Amino acid sequence: MRRRPSAEDQEAWAAYLGTVRPLAGRAAPPQPPPPPQAAAPAPRPAIPRVRRPGTPLAPLAIGTAPGGLDGGTWGRLRAGRIAPERTLDLHFHTLARARQALETTLHEAQAGGLRCLDVITGRGSGEGGGAIRRELPLWLNLPSLRPLVLAATHPGGNVGVTRLLLRRPR
Repeated sequence: MRRRPSAEDQEAWAAYLGTVRPLAGRAAPPQPPPPPQAAAPAPRPAIPRVRRPGTPLAPLAIGTAPGGLDGGTWGRLRAGRIAPERTLDLHFHTLARARQALETTLHEAQAGGLRCLDVITGRGSGEGGGAIRRELPLWLNLPSLRPLVLAATHPGGNVGVTRLLLRRPR
């Protein structure tokens, strides 16, 4: 379906035709028909880019680029080129102690202005890995922790380590 030229296009065409001479024995091309007068659509309201307080965050998935993070930073985080400022080793912890240690460390790290930290869960044995490694994504999506973490990935593909990029405190 061909679109009709706008009034601006017609003015530009008329100005152009005034500058050229048709070939001998030819007439100038006709003006295109005027566009139908349609009501202009109402402008869409601007969508705020800042999350409103109380709005739930999208679930965090380890290894998936989150919204709000530029591609360069995400690439450096995934490749392991953003150095962690703190490391939390959860080897030999029970599930309850590991979760408590994660919560404490994340809150302390954000309060201290840290931006990046590693959580070592280990690869675990068996097909699905260890219990802590399986539970970590669930813990990171808890209402008390999700607002603290912007992105999570396994740096350089090492599934025994999860590198977290923390949100900047507001």
